[in-house]
Amino acid sequence: MYKLLAEDLPNYTYEDYYLWEGDWELVEGVPYAMVPAPVKIHQQLVGYLFKYVSEALEHCPDCDVLLDEDWKVSSQTILKPDLSVVCGDENPKFISKTPDVVFEVLSPSTARRDEGLKYRLYQEEGVRYYVLVYPDELVAKVYHLINGQYQKAAECDIDLFQFDGISCPFPLSFERVFQRFRK
Repeated sequence: MYKLLAEDLPNYTYEDYYLWEGDWELVEGVPYAMVPAPVKIHQQLVGYLFKYVSEALEHCPDCDVLLDEDWKVSSQTILKPDLSVVCGDENPKFISKTPDVVFEVLSPSTARRDEGLKYRLYQEEGVRYYVLVYPDELVAKVYHLINGQYQKAAECDIDLFQFDGISCPFPLSFERVFQRFRK
């Protein structure tokens, strides 16, 4: 049986990625299709996260709360977090500075990549907080980067979590984020 080697794979760059139609991410030159489209609760949760994080950061004009924005990590790695908090980035085309906080709302088609590959990439790139949101359980797992490694800081369902040690610290009430979906 033939074994596929790394050098057998195509190696794409940002210039290629920029021309593609549809939703993609590029990791070390390898494309990942962002399909199927997110389900309704995914979009709603991202919307509530955007709303409440934006409200919490109104006092900080240096920070942007961005939805589904390209983060150009390198010419061969472009990620598209569901939601990111980026401070002091003046680039108008894409995120060019490491976000302080990244939120990913998991879905069946992205869970493995969000919990594995993206977890490692965000850790390696120095994202201070990585938040994995689980729609089925209505819980968020918050990971804090300490000495280059993620440590689980909290598992939130009705908790208020304080994002400290970043450009603009802010609180986020997960009770508010999840309240509409509780039966």
